[in-house]
Amino acid sequence: MIRTFVAVDIPVEFHATISMLQSKLIGSGLRPVDPSIVHITMKFLGDVDEAKLPEIIAAIDRLDCPSFDSRISGMGAFPGMKNPRIVWLGASGDYSCLHEQLEDILSRIGFKKELRKFIPHVTLARTTYLSHVRKKELVSAIDSFRDFDVGLMNVHTVKLKKSTLTPKGPIYETLHEVDLP
Repeated sequence: MIRTFVAVDIPVEFHATISMLQSKLIGSGLRPVDPSIVHITMKFLGDVDEAKLPEIIAAIDRLDCPSFDSRISGMGAFPGMKNPRIVWLGASGDYSCLHEQLEDILSRIGFKKELRKFIPHVTLARTTYLSHVRKKELVSAIDSFRDFDVGLMNVHTVKLKKSTLTPKGPIYETLHEVDLP
């Protein structure tokens, strides 16, 4: 079994800015994501049998969405600012075509459709335990970057990735990529 997901990578040119933003959040109770592996998860597939990979690849090869521009901007938290568990940057642009087609084509080969509303985002960090004071500091820092603009990128490739979890963090490997017209 291999842990897999479908994603859009963030351009290398954004990594330094993402690292700078993370440095403004650093403190106890926060695990930042390595800027070199940040991405926008389009569909988490979970643990799949390796024998199913050709079927998954054939399915995502059927994507028929045009490439589009996406602005990475605005910091926030899931599930919300009262209880920040995941710190993120927003991603605007026409992700709906990709999301809807991925949900449809992958549901045909046995993957459940996601019931939650899709919110394109880049995960910057995850929280562990936050004291009341630390939570207030983090919320204040997030709020100070709520309108921060990282930049504009072109979404022209979607990737099927393998995720290997290690004590030092996940290691991602691209298994297949699809170029959008």
